[in-house]
Amino acid sequence: MRWDIFCQIVDNYGDAGICWRLARSLTSLHGQEVRIFCDDLPTLNLLSQGCPAEIRDKIKTETWAASFENARHPVETPDVVIEAFGCHLPERYLAGLMVAPKKPIIINLEYLSAEPWVLDFHAKASPQAHGMPKYFFFPGFQEAAGGILIDPIPTEQNSAASNLPKSLINTWTKLRPGAKRISVFCYPGFPLRKWIEDLSAIDEPIDVILTHGHAELLKMGSTESLGLAPSIQLLSIPFVSQDEYDWLLAQCDLNIVRGEDSFIRAQLVGKPLIWHIYPQDDQAHQVKLAAFLDLYLITANLPLQNACRNAMNWALPHTWFSELDAWTLHARAWQTDLLQKQGDGGLAARLVRFVS
Repeated sequence: MRWDIFCQIVDNYGDAGICWRLARSLTSLHGQEVRIFCDDLPTLNLLSQGCPAEIRDKIKTETWAASFENARHPVETPDVVIEAFGCHLPERYLAGLMVAPKKPIIINLEYLSAEPWVLDFHAKASPQAHGMPKYFFFPGFQEAAGGILIDPIPTEQNSAASNLPKSLINTWTKLRPGAKRISVFCYPGFPLRKWIEDLSAIDEPIDVILTHGHAELLKMGSTESLGLAPSIQLLSIPFVSQDEYDWLLAQCDLNIVRGEDSFIRAQLVGKPLIWHIYPQDDQAHQVKLAAFLDLYLITANLPLQNACRNAMNWALPHTWFSELDAWTLHARAWQTDLLQKQGDGGLAARLVRFVS
């Protein structure tokens, strides 16, 4: 089947990252023909670097306007159209679909959520005035939800320390043997300076790996140097592709991640994580975080539950860091359980089955 995915980027990377990984799964695992129409192709292209050429070459990436710029000719009608994260199809593209003899199925691909209510709305019809079939599709962890993107499943070979990406060689030569490693990828607004300075209160060496742009975040709002103990080392890395970032996550003892794609990838490598969920004015993100933690911690003992909940709500590290070893065991068990529950292929496979 032919798929058109429409992606408008809200923040820097997350929406494009999900769309790219979905397109990658549909083409490489399910033999689908995919085009992505994106309003920020440079970001999409950055994320796709490092993807094997035999997969990347199968995915057409187009500007948003390319979906309707040949308006004098009939729309190249796909079988499935995905409106990623509630974006609206360009009017001229939609008008072309309305007069085309073949009508596609339109999927409103929603944001990932562990909230119970999504199960009542997942895969339900969304009647439209134009008459084309449209459905809600909710990614989620539960078996009755739309699944999560698991492609590529991290393997021991891909995650091995010896598989060091070229872009990270310079940073990795500076890591200290025996030091804990924490990667940081968060939104602005998180009290990053205070959080990192508090690591000095933990009596062990820690290397903090700052993803692209986060060193600058640390300098915002203050001209003073960070007050760090000698046990704490900060290292910055360049912008890396999705696959390179997956490797980085597997090499760290704790990962601070944000959005959806890095959130899932951190779970799939079986390491403790702090999810900096995208903040919303109505505080809906707090409800989503609580719903995830209810699932994530269902088998955890009370001390670990308290540590995880405190960490996810940005309590200072010295208050919960002693539970990191127990958290690591829990994260590995969660990874195993997650892969078993997504053993049907996860989001991409469930989408293919739904529209078939």
